[in-house]
Amino acid sequence: MDRMDSNDITEPIRRAMVEKINSIPSEREVLEASVGQVWDTEELQEDFEVKGFMAPFIAVRRKSDGADGVMLFQHMPRFYWGFTRS
Repeated sequence: MDRMDSNDITEPIRRAMVEKINSIPSEREVLEASVGQVWDTEELQEDFEVKGFMAPFIAVRRKSDGADGVMLFQHMPRFYWGFTRS
Protein backbone atom coordinates (compact mmCIF):
# COMPACT_ATOMS: atom_id res chain seq x y z
CA MET A 1 0.00 0.00 0.00
CA ASP A 2 1.14 3.48 -0.73
CA ARG A 3 1.13 6.19 1.90
CA MET A 4 -2.24 7.90 1.89
CA ASP A 5 -2.62 11.62 1.27
CA SER A 6 -4.52 14.07 3.48
CA ASN A 7 -7.79 13.11 1.74
CA ASP A 8 -7.79 9.63 3.30
CA ILE A 9 -11.43 9.23 4.31
CA THR A 10 -10.59 6.02 6.19
CA GLU A 11 -8.19 7.70 8.61
CA PRO A 12 -10.70 8.58 11.36
CA ILE A 13 -12.12 5.06 11.29
CA ARG A 14 -8.68 3.46 11.33
CA ARG A 15 -7.50 5.74 14.17
CA ALA A 16 -10.52 4.71 16.24
CA MET A 17 -9.79 1.04 15.51
CA VAL A 18 -6.12 1.46 16.48
CA GLU A 19 -7.10 3.15 19.73
CA LYS A 20 -9.59 0.40 20.58
CA ILE A 21 -7.26 -2.48 19.66
CA ASN A 22 -4.33 -1.02 21.59
CA SER A 23 -6.26 0.35 24.59
CA ILE A 24 -6.22 -3.07 26.23
CA PRO A 25 -3.67 -5.15 24.32
CA SER A 26 -4.31 -8.87 24.52
CA GLU A 27 -1.81 -11.55 25.37
CA ARG A 28 -1.56 -14.29 22.77
CA GLU A 29 -3.79 -16.83 24.52
CA VAL A 30 -6.58 -14.29 25.03
CA LEU A 31 -6.35 -13.07 21.46
CA GLU A 32 -6.35 -16.62 20.06
CA ALA A 33 -9.46 -17.45 22.08
CA SER A 34 -11.32 -14.53 20.52
CA VAL A 35 -9.95 -14.36 16.95
CA GLY A 36 -8.38 -17.74 16.16
CA GLN A 37 -4.89 -18.10 14.72
CA VAL A 38 -2.41 -15.42 15.74
CA TRP A 39 1.09 -14.74 14.38
CA ASP A 40 3.96 -12.95 16.09
CA THR A 41 6.37 -11.02 13.86
CA GLU A 42 8.71 -13.95 13.24
CA GLU A 43 5.84 -16.31 12.42
CA LEU A 44 4.29 -13.70 10.14
CA GLN A 45 7.55 -13.39 8.19
CA GLU A 46 7.66 -17.18 7.76
CA ASP A 47 4.13 -17.41 6.35
CA PHE A 48 3.61 -14.06 4.62
CA GLU A 49 5.33 -11.42 2.53
CA VAL A 50 4.49 -7.99 3.91
CA LYS A 51 3.26 -5.58 1.24
CA GLY A 52 2.42 -2.56 3.40
CA PHE A 53 0.94 -1.16 6.59
CA MET A 54 -1.96 1.17 7.24
CA ALA A 55 -2.66 0.69 10.92
CA PRO A 56 -4.43 -1.31 12.15
CA PHE A 57 -4.18 -3.19 8.85
CA ILE A 58 -1.30 -4.93 7.15
CA ALA A 59 -1.36 -6.00 3.50
CA VAL A 60 0.29 -9.37 2.91
CA ARG A 61 0.84 -12.12 0.37
CA ARG A 62 0.56 -15.64 1.76
CA LYS A 63 3.67 -17.59 0.76
CA SER A 64 1.97 -21.00 0.61
CA ASP A 65 -0.35 -20.08 -2.26
CA GLY A 66 0.43 -16.50 -3.30
CA ALA A 67 -2.94 -15.21 -2.06
CA ASP A 68 -3.05 -11.48 -1.35
CA GLY A 69 -4.90 -10.36 1.73
CA VAL A 70 -5.11 -8.15 4.76
CA MET A 71 -4.75 -8.74 8.48
CA LEU A 72 -5.20 -6.74 11.66
CA PHE A 73 -2.47 -6.13 14.20
CA GLN A 74 -1.98 -4.76 17.69
CA HIS A 75 1.08 -2.78 18.65
CA MET A 76 2.34 -4.24 21.93
CA PRO A 77 2.71 -7.11 22.21
CA ARG A 78 2.80 -7.22 18.41
CA PHE A 79 0.42 -9.86 17.07
CA TYR A 80 -1.29 -10.25 13.71
CA TRP A 81 -4.56 -12.04 12.98
CA GLY A 82 -7.60 -12.37 10.75
CA PHE A 83 -6.14 -13.07 7.31
CA THR A 84 -8.77 -12.19 4.73
CA ARG A 85 -8.18 -12.57 1.00
CA SER A 86 -8.43 -9.35 -0.93
